[in-house]
Amino acid sequence: MIKELQKFAVDTRRKFHTFPEVGFTEFITTFEIYQFLQSLSFELYIGKEVLESKERYGVPKAEEIAASKKRAIAYGVPEAFTEKLDGGHTGVIAVLDTEKKGPHIAMRYDIDGLPIIESEESGHIPFDEGFLSQHSKEMHACGHDGHISIGLAVAKYLDAHKDELTGKFTIIFQPAEEGLRGANSIVQKGWLDNVDYFMSGHLGINSLQTGSVAATADQLLASTKFDVTFKGKSAHAGVEPNEGKNALTAAATALLQLNATPRHRDGTTRINVGRLSGGSGRNVIADEAVMMVETRGETTELNQYMYEKAVRVIEAAAMMHDVKASIQFMGQGLGSKCDKEWIQIVKEACKNNSDVKEIFDVLPLKASEDASYMIDHVQKNGGLATYMIFPSLLPAGHHHPKFDINEDAIWTAVSVYIDIINYLQNK
Repeated sequence: MIKELQKFAVDTRRKFHTFPEVGFTEFITTFEIYQFLQSLSFELYIGKEVLESKERYGVPKAEEIAASKKRAIAYGVPEAFTEKLDGGHTGVIAVLDTEKKGPHIAMRYDIDGLPIIESEESGHIPFDEGFLSQHSKEMHACGHDGHISIGLAVAKYLDAHKDELTGKFTIIFQPAEEGLRGANSIVQKGWLDNVDYFMSGHLGINSLQTGSVAATADQLLASTKFDVTFKGKSAHAGVEPNEGKNALTAAATALLQLNATPRHRDGTTRINVGRLSGGSGRNVIADEAVMMVETRGETTELNQYMYEKAVRVIEAAAMMHDVKASIQFMGQGLGSKCDKEWIQIVKEACKNNSDVKEIFDVLPLKASEDASYMIDHVQKNGGLATYMIFPSLLPAGHHHPKFDINEDAIWTAVSVYIDIINYLQNK
């Protein structure tokens, strides 16, 4: 059965690759997941049952959500279903309770895409083999389409073996992982309460041969995402430039100084301005500029150090150019550490797995992960949590228009999750 599930996962990944949707607009993705799971023995939850509304970060504007809803209806999603997700309450939670004494095992699979235009060049496998994104300016450029398919394959396995299993299983198909915007709202809804074992993970990350798995990851960086709006005063650039207050110049000053922020001696720190836009014409003093910024740190404290430095630079740049600056919080992730007990669990569980060629105790993520909220919550309540990595040789890096995953890594991940579930059942 495992081989059938692995093939199913690859085929399913290709299907989901064609309709990527960015965070809190995953109407089609949520519907397709829900439709599939309806045929299995799970209690299903959607909409406001999944998310604590006020705990979501960086929710898109109402018109963006409405446009995605309209697109979903055109795709074939029933309007009545989209109404249940109204306001961007996307995602699915599936629960299988055997009502037999045993562990509560929770798994998280992220479902959102990215605002990236996918490559249409020869050599990019989704283009060559006909499963390219059909959504303009949206792409599964981080492997979340593969994560969805792994989660659905695991669900199929649990359903097929439900009479043999004990305990409780919670599978979380989480929206809005990109930008660290969705996990906290699920945690606050109570879905990670009383969990004994929590697993999540990522395809790729480390460009290594497929067939390997890292039982844990380190360098899960804390991060803060925020937008900055500089407000100045427009004026004619030739006639009276002295009357203007240049918001774009203030933003440019801030950008340069942000990148000069001293790094901290105690661990990894990062800062990035991913986007800067402003102004209305070459002969007009810019009265507005907007920056999209993020800070990261190896610990929550190191990230806070970077964020506080960033705020000081932004405020100083605004003062220097006599404009106003406002900061809008958009998302946040915690610094997390996996429980070391998982190293032995994964090694024991997978010792007879022919798909696994090598098991690393730990590999670095070197990025931020929304699952950090879930890891932190489970650990504080006495459970064990891990974030695994399933490496793959990558033709291009994550968040790149030519990103693609070696689908053999999906095969590996499916069998690893199943082996771990079976091991924990008998532990």
